Amino acid sequence: MKSKKIFILLPDGVGLRNFAYTDFNKIGNEKGFDITYWNATPFDLTDLGFQQIKIKNSKTHPVTDILKRALIQLELNQNIRKSGDSIYNFYRFPFSRKNYKDFFKFFYFKKLIFLNNSQNGIKNLRKKINSYERLTKLYKDSLKTLTEEKPNFIFCTNQRFTNTVAPILAAHDLGIPTATFIFSWDNLPKGTKIIETDYYFVWSQHMKDELLYYYPEVNEKQIFITGTPQFEPHFNKELLESKSSFFKKYNLDENKKYICFSGDDITTSPNDHQYLDDVANAVRKLNSKGHDLVIIFRRCPVDFSNRYNSTLENYKDIIVPINPLWKNIGEQWNTILPTKDDISLLVNTINNSELVINLGSSMVFDSVALNKPCAYVNYEVKNSNAKNWSIENIYKFVHFRSMPNKNCVFWLNKHEEIADIIEKTILQNDEKIIDNAQKWFEKINLSPFDKASERIWNAIENIISK
Repeated sequence: MKSKKIFILLPDGVGLRNFAYTDFNKIGNEKGFDITYWNATPFDLTDLGFQQIKIKNSKTHPVTDILKRALIQLELNQNIRKSGDSIYNFYRFPFSRKNYKDFFKFFYFKKLIFLNNSQNGIKNLRKKINSYERLTKLYKDSLKTLTEEKPNFIFCTNQRFTNTVAPILAAHDLGIPTATFIFSWDNLPKGTKIIETDYYFVWSQHMKDELLYYYPEVNEKQIFITGTPQFEPHFNKELLESKSSFFKKYNLDENKKYICFSGDDITTSPNDHQYLDDVANAVRKLNSKGHDLVIIFRRCPVDFSNRYNSTLENYKDIIVPINPLWKNIGEQWNTILPTKDDISLLVNTINNSELVINLGSSMVFDSVALNKPCAYVNYEVKNSNAKNWSIENIYKFVHFRSMPNKNCVFWLNKHEEIADIIEKTILQNDEKIIDNAQKWFEKINLSPFDKASERIWNAIENIISK
């Protein structure tokens, strides 16, 4: 029996982590699928021994980006109307108006919103995007590739990129079934479902309910609950190094205890350097009381700012930077790609930390996967230069409402409380926090957490056997 040919449409480097660096490909091969990565990234997947077809020109139509940005604004408008909740306004990003060309784009952008501010308007804008994308070389190249290769199924690893619209349209026009993966736990409330596919793979029942709520045109039968491969490596015992090996590699002291401060990008957390400074100050106070603590600082992979420099210098006795193992393969920020080695580094960093501290990210799930507690920073910084940003708004975002209760993390509500919470974590049993975080994880991501790749392949098998 001939193997079914599956195209994995990879529009960006983030999908590498989920679908190239996990056992996803291996499981698909074991099930007898003929897998080809339809690769729009600068990363060469043949280095991993995978079959690939490079998308050499992934350029979208010049108008598509403005249409996409207008579409997101319209989705957010509808979310506000539907829910009566103004929090969706905080998902909006300002439109640059630096020159005449930007002003023309902005005028067109505002006109699109004015003329299409309804559910029917959203449908109209999607049709416009499709019409323009069918005019592109990317669409014509995609038709040619699909006609020659004749795949049985297209699986797109991310729902939010415009460079996938033309390939998905080409598949639709040739009658090839398609699916996309909802990439992140916070994506659906933001209005970032740019492509329309025949099927959708989601993390959980919670995410399925969100998809049906925000996109009523999607039918329940189109949705498969699979979980996400994102956390699968945390359950792979082969990735765990011995403590002595990890500590030797990064010049750590086995007699000390370590706390991981996981940095955010400058847009999400413009005051992150001050939070690191406050944590370091708290650790220094604890050490003066007889503790022997050190901070592992894991920088956000796409943050190359110098904002942490003074803190790293002032506290070099108690902060050890261990930078993510990402590579810059191109000239733009979105060509800074994760490496397979970074997955192992992340797993071992968390596994050798007593506590992970950051501002409101999914690191809480990385932590609890390895049975470690997480603390969320939750206070304003005095004399902050961050404009139109407030910590108060961060935890109002829709995805945080999925918490079963507030005790899923430790809350750092004042910089004066940091030392007490760290000490409590080090000296006391954290089982309650970890148990609550585990319940949150189970709500967000289908358990067992290490079977997501297998469930995705089972869903694909189910679809193409119809």
